[in-house]
Parts: sequence; C-alpha cells; structure tokens
Amino acid sequence: MTGTTRIPAAEITGFKGALIKRFARKALGQVPTSLGVYWHNQKVLMGMANFGGKVKKWDACDEQLKSFAHMAVAAQVGCSWCLDFNYFEANNLNLDMDKAREIPRWRESDVFSPLERDVLEYAEAMTVTPPTVSDEMVARLRDRLGDAALVELSAVIAFANFTTRPNVAMGIESDGFAAACGLKPLAHPTAVG
Repeated sequence: MTGTTRIPAAEITGFKGALIKRFARKALGQVPTSLGVYWHNQKVLMGMANFGGKVKKWDACDEQLKSFAHMAVAAQVGCSWCLDFNYFEANNLNLDMDKAREIPRWRESDVFSPLERDVLEYAEAMTVTPPTVSDEMVARLRDRLGDAALVELSAVIAFANFTTRPNVAMGIESDGFAAACGLKPLAHPTAVG
C-alpha cells in the first residue's frame, strides 16, 4: 500500500475477527488493510462480503468477461486495491493474464477480441455519471451473450462500482497481491495529449 487510508484501520479483534484474519491469510496470504477499515462497521463488511460471495456463484456469463469488466471499472474509478486484487484473482482462476494485465490500457492494446472490447466499453459506459450506455451497445452484447448473461454482466459491473467507489473514497489502496505472487505489473494507460 502506497499511502494511508482516510479512516485508520481498526484492530480486528474477537473470535469473529480471528476467523476472518485466518480466512484472509489462507485465501490471500495476508490480511488486507481494507478489512481493518471496514471493521469499523462489521455489518457493512459482512454484508459486502456476503453479497460478493453470491456474485461469485453466478454462472450465466463467461468468468473472463466478468473479471475483465470488473477490472475495467476499477481502472476507470481509480481503485488500485480492486485492480490489483482482481488481477490476482484472474491468475487464480487461470484466466488470460496477458489480457488481464492490459485492462488499464485496453483501448490502445491489440490483445482483445471484439466481444471483449464491447464488454470493456460497456463496463466504462455503465460506470460514468451519468451512464452512457447506448441501445446499440446493449444490442451487440445481447446478440453475442444472450439476455441472462447480459443481465449478469450488468449486475457484476454494478457490483464492481459498489466495491470500488468506497475504497477510493476511504483511501484504500493496493496491498500488492499481484506483486506478492510474482505477476507482471499491470500496463499503464497511454498518456493522452
């Protein structure tokens, strides 16, 4: 983590805290700083974690497309924690890591298929305020994915916004998950102008 959080991390204590720390170390190799920040309101922490667990069980849309969409939201919003964590998770899911590392500069990269480009564009269009999703964008995705997968993809993108924005607001930054497991650094967006 490169900076300090705007809300200092609380000490994670008690029986529930010990379980959460043990689970985090087993799954991630460390206890993320974000857990300490969210520990100030355990109902929020548990609610977000429970919903995240349900999101992971959805299976109508391709996992790689959902992962790339989440990373596109994180890159656009500026959530280094989410971008790093999702890159780490993409590795754990055996997704295409050459593509995953290019998400921050997907528009300039030549590694993405037309469908992946449409998904990344859709993720960004859902993320801007106000959203800029067009009828044509949705029609292209419906034709390729079908209604169930598009509904799921849309909900995953909404979930990505739900998790990235509070992290940015509270100053939660990368904990270095990807670097800790030896992944190549993520690409940086090409400078404009």
